[in-house]
Amino acid sequence: MELDSKIYIAGHKGMVGSAILRRLKREGYTCLITKTRQELDLTDQKAVENFFKVEKPEFIFMAAAKVGGILANSTYPAEFIYENLAIQINIIHQAYRHGVEKLLFLGSSCIYPRNAPQPLKEEYLLTGQLEPTNESYAVAKIAGIKMCQAYNKQYGTNFISVMPTNLYGQGDNYDLETAHVIAALIRKFHEAKQNDYPEVKIWGTGTPKREFLLVDDLADACHLIMQKYDDSMIINIGSGEDLTISELAVIVKEIVNFKGKIVYDSSKPNGTPRKKLDINKLTSLGWSPQYTLRKGLQIAYTDFLKLYEQRL
Repeated sequence: MELDSKIYIAGHKGMVGSAILRRLKREGYTCLITKTRQELDLTDQKAVENFFKVEKPEFIFMAAAKVGGILANSTYPAEFIYENLAIQINIIHQAYRHGVEKLLFLGSSCIYPRNAPQPLKEEYLLTGQLEPTNESYAVAKIAGIKMCQAYNKQYGTNFISVMPTNLYGQGDNYDLETAHVIAALIRKFHEAKQNDYPEVKIWGTGTPKREFLLVDDLADACHLIMQKYDDSMIINIGSGEDLTISELAVIVKEIVNFKGKIVYDSSKPNGTPRKKLDINKLTSLGWSPQYTLRKGLQIAYTDFLKLYEQRL
């Protein structure tokens, strides 16, 4: 990418898209294309086709997606599969039709098989059963990856796919019905502190292990990959370290300064037992995360407080 290349960031209002937009602006890119959901409905085939005809982007960061935690995925599976498939089909096909030079598609580590060996290597995709609590989302994301690979094979496009680990940070979603684990914990502990509650209840047993990455580190990795990686094989993006949900909860509790107890609700689902990515392919490109988990969580809590003052 050149500094004056026409670059479309799909989903620039979301946590991932906004981080990528910030990263590109810091680098000095001058022709960044963004559209809000009100300006462009990415599930509308004709609207997306017209957008490509008018804007003619050369590069695309495809961060637009319907996302959520276990509760949202379990409650709205039809919405997760429909909206994500529609967005992907429209953008990827029009990118091919209008000669986009390169497209980066964001998958998710949650689409690996539930019981795959750890750490998760890229070749483990589709080698076993999916996690039932987010199956609809996973199927949609796998379809997006396979669509990129199919277009590369048949049409010679350069559509690459990345597999981020669990993300958090500036611009996260703190709605308890749809939030991912870190955002949910931050809000729960903060409101418990504000209301002087004696305890905070957390879903599951606290034993599953998860890997987390600050979204700014993800944006940095995506920028590097867009410049240095040209392969249909997916590439993992993660921190290379994981911890249990109970260990995470203790750190968030300390950062928020909540003094009460943590209680686990074992009647609620745990999700995948463990999910840690093998990031050797990415580190071989010269990348490493810049933020520790504790530093990243402090940044996330500061961001939450700004939003909370506006009552989310």
